Amino acid sequence: MWFIYVVLGLIVFAAILYLLGNYTFWLPLRSAKLPRTVMLHQVTPHAEASGMNMPPAKFEQLLQYLVKKRAIFCFVSELDQYEGQSNVFALSFDDGFQDNYQYAFPLLKKYNAKATIYLATQIEGIEKLDTAQIQEMSASGLIEFGAHTQHHVNLLKLSDEEAFAEMQASKKDVEALVGKCPSFAYPFGRFNEKHQQMAKKIGFKNAVSTRKKVEAYTETNQFNIPRVSTHGAMNALQMRIALAKGRYKL
Repeated sequence: MWFIYVVLGLIVFAAILYLLGNYTFWLPLRSAKLPRTVMLHQVTPHAEASGMNMPPAKFEQLLQYLVKKRAIFCFVSELDQYEGQSNVFALSFDDGFQDNYQYAFPLLKKYNAKATIYLATQIEGIEKLDTAQIQEMSASGLIEFGAHTQHHVNLLKLSDEEAFAEMQASKKDVEALVGKCPSFAYPFGRFNEKHQQMAKKIGFKNAVSTRKKVEAYTETNQFNIPRVSTHGAMNALQMRIALAKGRYKL
């Protein structure tokens, strides 16, 4: 009999570990009046679902859920305009993958949802958005483009002069494409206080990080905005937990 109790205990213990590792029930619920900036990268059916890729069907589920919640979609640069309002969501895409045009853009148009795309304007090794696609997306009024450095570099590995040059040049590149570039995203989420000050000096209105959190948009975090973590394989419950608390798992 004791053997059965031991086995049952181990099963319960394993279940608890699984739930703690995959569902952040223990995190406090964040007020609906705090904005959610959602972090995404690719949206394609031609790659495995991952932290980098949310397949189109899953992305559509996300949009459907947000529309059902009567979400207010805004650009990251517009977050300050919605202080105190409920259900404000700023969708953001890093890097500038071409699939953002092929698969995400049609869905954003279908659900009339705004999004911000951060371009690493001279990034290598990916199929990236071309000029015509970028300008079409910008002209739609649903997409705003921000900067992500030119070469998608880890700013912490550069000198201050090199980091400043990368950030400033990427802003000028985006402005040359679409006329404006109000927001910045730190590649790999690697930056320090100096880089926040650089972003401000260069003329960005704000900047996003990879901190997995939901908090008020203030002058204190204006250049260190946290984002909601996502994964292409997250289930419906994990998606809801992430949007409610900032992250769906450890």
